[in-house]
Amino acid sequence: MAADVFRITLAQLNPTVGDVAGNAARAREARAKAAADGADLVVLPELFMAGYPPPDLVREPAFQSTCRAAIETLAGETADGGPAVLIGTPWAEDDRLFNACALLDGGRIAALRFKANLPDGDQRRLFARGPAAGPVSVRGVRIGVAIGEDIRVEASSDDESVVETLAETGAEIIVVPSGSAYVRGGGDRRLSAAVAVVTGSDLPLVWLNQVGGQDGVVFDGASFALNADLSVATQLSGFAAEVVTLTWSRGADGWHGHGPVANAIDGDEADYAACVLGLRDHALKNGFSGVLLDLAGGISTVLSAEIAVDALGPDKVRGVLLPGRDTAPGANDDAKALAARLGITLDIWPIEAAVEGFEKILPRPLATGVQDDLLAHIRGTMLRALARTSGLLVVAASNTSDLPGRGTRHADDVSCGFAPLADISTMQVMRLAALRGRWTPGDARGRAVEATAPDACEG
Repeated sequence: MAADVFRITLAQLNPTVGDVAGNAARAREARAKAAADGADLVVLPELFMAGYPPPDLVREPAFQSTCRAAIETLAGETADGGPAVLIGTPWAEDDRLFNACALLDGGRIAALRFKANLPDGDQRRLFARGPAAGPVSVRGVRIGVAIGEDIRVEASSDDESVVETLAETGAEIIVVPSGSAYVRGGGDRRLSAAVAVVTGSDLPLVWLNQVGGQDGVVFDGASFALNADLSVATQLSGFAAEVVTLTWSRGADGWHGHGPVANAIDGDEADYAACVLGLRDHALKNGFSGVLLDLAGGISTVLSAEIAVDALGPDKVRGVLLPGRDTAPGANDDAKALAARLGITLDIWPIEAAVEGFEKILPRPLATGVQDDLLAHIRGTMLRALARTSGLLVVAASNTSDLPGRGTRHADDVSCGFAPLADISTMQVMRLAALRGRWTPGDARGRAVEATAPDACEG
């Protein structure tokens, strides 16, 4: 007979795409925490074992086998009588590849559930659709598993009614392992979707989202759970890894959960936290020892430098100035003052000798516009060379106004780096600069100083 208390540990973690061993180790650590909390089940995000978003690597049979072997090893470890594990993984079966969740319990893979409603894009290209299926049983409690978009209610004519199927087949709690990317206002849309599911099914719901940056995409975590009466059972922090245990109690009207409720951040604060987390993970997951940025520029440059020190700490940020014949008077002093205020190193490398070298080779003098372009390319080449000889990532200060029509966090070829502000408009840069003077994310590693620039109108 099932107990009247059931504990679910939410492992809001930061996986790395392709790092199966590292992701398995993170899952193992989360399970140890869950065991210490007396949990019955620990839940990890969508496709956690492979990392999310899934690259074409998941189509490789060797990688599929590596993921399967890691799942089987983790399954064997559940023979110790500790918490069951619900973990996302790619899973090959009958010559098809699925976006799956595996339930590991009692030393074996106790159940598999496959994602049915695949979003347009890479998931539809990489994975086969699974069927809507009934709940899985953990310690006698029937857990309905809806992976990411599986909670959609007939968003398109070919969607499966996964939640309806779960409710009709006896699910008691709906669990949604997800890999939902951060977009401004996205938290409200997730909550609205969850409210619709809870209202329609009359079942409590747990939404577990991953956290972290990967290939220019940021996942904000902000996992939560709703009771059947729509009260908040728990709310995890945004933009931070957390392992939190939620206690559910069975009453006459079903299960009611309670756990910690963190203060959510949104608006400009959430955007700034996303910029910090995106830069941090891009640098660390790609093996860079730190970052390098040109300190010549206006408020976008200053804000990019602030983001860099908040992401990695001042000891991991190196500023450079590449003065040439177009450099404004006082630029050296401004760059030195900025570096001192942030506590970062500054190197000055004049580029005039390189410009003169080009002018000696070229058959005629360059027009002003062409000369400006040459200076930009020389600076870009210098930044690339300095970065590659020191193992650093170039941070570019480009924002959406500098990169029209480009939905990417990577800067252009001249800047040759990662642009944390590439999704931020010039007007919002001004707001974030003001925000940075009074607020930073809880895990910020930089000094709490105001982001100002000699010419705040400069992009």
